[in-house]
Formats: sequence, C-alpha cells, structure tokens
Amino acid sequence: MTDLVLALPILLFSVVAHEYAHAWTAYRQGDDTAHALGRLTLNPLPHIDPVMSVLFPIGLWLMTSAAGHPFTFGAAKPVPVDPRKFRDYRRGDLIVSSAGIITNLLLGAACAALFAVVGIVGGAAPGLERALGTVQRMLVFGVSINFTLAVFNLVPIPPLDGSHLLYHLLPPAWGARYRHLGRFGFVVIFAAFLVPGLWNVVLWPVDVLSVGALTLVRDFALPSVVR
Repeated sequence: MTDLVLALPILLFSVVAHEYAHAWTAYRQGDDTAHALGRLTLNPLPHIDPVMSVLFPIGLWLMTSAAGHPFTFGAAKPVPVDPRKFRDYRRGDLIVSSAGIITNLLLGAACAALFAVVGIVGGAAPGLERALGTVQRMLVFGVSINFTLAVFNLVPIPPLDGSHLLYHLLPPAWGARYRHLGRFGFVVIFAAFLVPGLWNVVLWPVDVLSVGALTLVRDFALPSVVR
C-alpha cells in the first residue's frame, strides 16, 4: 500500500503532463479549443477523470498486487482538439498527436536522471538517506509509468495517439474508414485487456526502456532502495 501512495502522485502528474502537451501544441498550431475550456494548465483539477485517474489505477494496483505483480496505469480526461483550426492540418495533427508521447518519454528519462542526482545528494548527506530513498522509489515508478504511457499511446487503435500517426500513412480512402473505427476504439481496447498475455507482448518496449534507463543509474541507488 505504501508503494501505491508513492505511485499515484507520479501517475497523476504524468497523465496531466501528457494532456497539457496536447493542449499546448494544439494552441501553438492554431487551435484554441483547450485553452478556451481551461485545459491549457498543469493544474490537475480540470484534467482529472474520477474513474480513469483515481478508481481504475487503485483497482488495477490492488488486483495486480494480489497476483504478486503490483502495477498501475490510468489516464486523464482527453483534451478537446479541433484539427480544422490548425494552420496546417497534417503537420498540426502529427505534432499534437505525438506531443503527449514525446512528453512521457522525456519525463521517463528525466526521472532516471533525477534518480542519479538524488543518489548523489543522499550519498553526501547520510542524514537524508531514508527520505531520499523514498524519493528514489517514486522516481522508479516515474520511469516505468511514463514509458508505459508513451508506449501504450503509440498503439494504433483509435482514438489513441498512435492511430493519428498511422492515419497519415494510409491512402485517403483507407484512412477515412480507419478513423471511423474510433467509435468502437475503447471497446476494442477494453476487450484487448481481457486477452491473457496480449498486453505483455504489446508493451514489451516498456521493459526494455525501463530496465535500460534504470540500469544506467543503478550505481546511484541508495541502500534503502536496493531490495
């Protein structure tokens, strides 16, 4: 339960940063929809979805903890975007759709870098070692959660960000039909969660990224973090 308390703030910040990135890049591309609705902010309140930002992450953690592999995941309310307002539709859609993914990748890398910084500070200040060890545990969650969000959103199932990127690679007629699948996208995603082992395959890059990043900084781990 202690780890859940550490992971939830990291998850909340990560999903809010993801949506803020969409809102900011959309505004830069000419779409003021999110700005007008008060979504161009890092304040979590306008972004929180009670189910996907709170209840689902807690429930997922409890279920996976019972299975011996605690894990959490969630989402914020999607930022409204009107691509018709982009100065250049194709360029704007590609930039806005990739913004959240890039943000989570950068946050994952930043958490790994901060892990090393905290370790250096903890080594120089033994009295703070216990508290800073807790910070490092949070940063480990920051690495895995952000890489999970990035890879998950790359899945090309509408309306996930990856579907926008794939859409522009398809011939116009195929792209139009593909976009129509967005009406059933969440049903497909939910059904996919029920297929045993499927997401372990889809999300395998998360392990590669997380293990790789944490391996680079493992020598900075404080004793209280090493298990």
